[in-house]
Amino acid sequence: MTIESEVQSLRQVSMFRDIDPAKLKLLAFTSDRLSYDKGDVLFHQHEISDSTYVIVEGKVEVWLSAGQERIKVTELGEGAMVGEMGVLIDQPRSATIVAGSHVVALKIAREVFFDLLRQFPQMSLAVMRDLARRLDATNAKLLAVTR
Repeated sequence: MTIESEVQSLRQVSMFRDIDPAKLKLLAFTSDRLSYDKGDVLFHQHEISDSTYVIVEGKVEVWLSAGQERIKVTELGEGAMVGEMGVLIDQPRSATIVAGSHVVALKIAREVFFDLLRQFPQMSLAVMRDLARRLDATNAKLLAVTR
C-alpha cells in the first residue's frame, strides 16, 4: 500500500476528513502499517493504552471480558478507529480487539494522536462525537438485553 492510498484511507475516517492532505501524509508516514489474519488480536483488554488504530481494510470485533465470560460487543469496519478511548483517558484498554477478517490497520502512537488533537480542534470534536455515538449504541444494546 502506498502513502497516497493510506492518506485516502485516513480521509475515510470522519475525524480526519478536514485535515490537510499534507498532514495526513505525514501521519501515514509516521504510523505503523500492520497486517492481521482473521482471529489475530490487535490488543487485549487491560493492556496499556499506548496507541490508536485506524482500520484500513477488513473488520474487527470488539470483545469484553467479565470473569470467565466473554461478550462480543460489536464489529467495526474500514475507517473505524479503535483504542482511542484508553489513550484519551490514560487508562488500560477497555476491550479486546480481534480481527474478524484479514485486517490492515495503521497504528498511531499516543504522542502523535495528541499532537493531532492539539493542532486540529475539529478533530477533538469529531472524536467526542464518535465516542458519544458509540456510547449511545452500547446503551441501546444494554437496554434491549435487560427488557
